[in-house]
Amino acid sequence: MIEKKQRSNRISRRGFTYLATTGTVAMSLLKNRPASPSERGEYAIHLGGPVMEKYTSPEEWVALHKKLGYSAAYCPVGADQSDDVLNAYAQAAKAAGIIIAEVGAWSNPMDRNEEKRKQALAHCQTQLALAERIGARCCVNISGSLGEKWDGHHPDNLTEDAFDRIVETTRTIIDAVKPQRTFYTLETMPWAYPDSVESYVRLIKAIDRKGFAVHFDPANLICSPQRYYANGAMIRECFEKLGPYIRSCHAKDILMDQRFTVHLDEVRPGLGNLDYKTFLTEVSHLPEVPVMLEHLSTAEDYRLAAEYVRSVGKELGLVFG
Repeated sequence: MIEKKQRSNRISRRGFTYLATTGTVAMSLLKNRPASPSERGEYAIHLGGPVMEKYTSPEEWVALHKKLGYSAAYCPVGADQSDDVLNAYAQAAKAAGIIIAEVGAWSNPMDRNEEKRKQALAHCQTQLALAERIGARCCVNISGSLGEKWDGHHPDNLTEDAFDRIVETTRTIIDAVKPQRTFYTLETMPWAYPDSVESYVRLIKAIDRKGFAVHFDPANLICSPQRYYANGAMIRECFEKLGPYIRSCHAKDILMDQRFTVHLDEVRPGLGNLDYKTFLTEVSHLPEVPVMLEHLSTAEDYRLAAEYVRSVGKELGLVFG
């Protein structure tokens, strides 16, 4: 009886040694395995872009985005649609896991012509109201221009007077709509405020409205060889200082030509020098920030652009929604 008990104890000790050894190995494997995106504090990337095919219903619209592998979308309908139509698209998007990223308000509320300026202000207010009605993450416009071309460069665009006009104009738009769940944003630009992280921080403080946020387009900020070659550092700084305010992003690329003096051309993602590894890594640290493709001519161009963005994300171990 005693011998049997001793044998049992020996077996228990062996079992304990086995369990301790396997447990140590398991812990070592767990410790050395790559961390998952959630463990690294990363969120899914929501890539989107225009759909080139026509649709006549929320179901068709969703199907087109699913076919393209998009989990983010531009606003599918105009402000003239009824609340019932808007709600149908919003509900279809939610059910399909598609984020309605942005509503465009493309116009020039800085126009020196007072009548044109009033028309632009009214358009911005209508589009911001549309973003609020459909639940888009933001309404986006540029600040505008004091020149003849609505989105063109002009020597007065980067003056303190222009800065003050932007503050006044943006407040007027936001105060007219009083958005509760969406935001009015200004796309970063090379020759109009906001033209840098510093000027965007200034605008956020000066506008001082809860309904104002950030739309980030890194390619638009690359307007010199210095920024071209160090755009990764610029992108990191923008996310460091503007991250909590960023509601949507545009995904493009930029290529500097060898011609004298400086020629910078917008190109399809993957054909330029934009640091997409840094860009996507920074986006992944923010929840539900869409990355929207734009300015391409054909469905094939958009397919190749999306393919490139996904390939960079895959290389980084990021997840796409």
